[in-house]
Amino acid sequence: MAFTDAEKTDVRRFCGYGAFGGGQPLPASGYRFSTQYGVLEYKLQTLSAAEEAVSRTYLTNLTALESDIFGANGVRQNLDTDAAAVWTHNKNEFRDRKKLYDSTRREFCAFLGISPGPGLGCGGMQVVV
Repeated sequence: MAFTDAEKTDVRRFCGYGAFGGGQPLPASGYRFSTQYGVLEYKLQTLSAAEEAVSRTYLTNLTALESDIFGANGVRQNLDTDAAAVWTHNKNEFRDRKKLYDSTRREFCAFLGISPGPGLGCGGMQVVV
């Protein structure tokens, strides 16, 4: 079963790629000017049913992780506790949640066989010359 437009949008977003638009890409962006973007679009159209099922699992998990960071409660993973017994707040909770979220996004990119998009970065320092 093919991805819906909403699922494709989420795949692009979670993989760090910008909005596709209404089929009319900007003159110097989108799949025509980015090999990586083109590979992602090709993969979205040609995944097997089993690969789509795994991708949908990633989408479900990434949506939950995203809501943990940006949602009102943010309690799905118990990252807010630093020590047991006498409760101590984890001062790095936001960083830990973001790291888990971004790590899962990168795993999703690896599963799809694509490089993380510009919105996700390569995970290290980038020097533009």
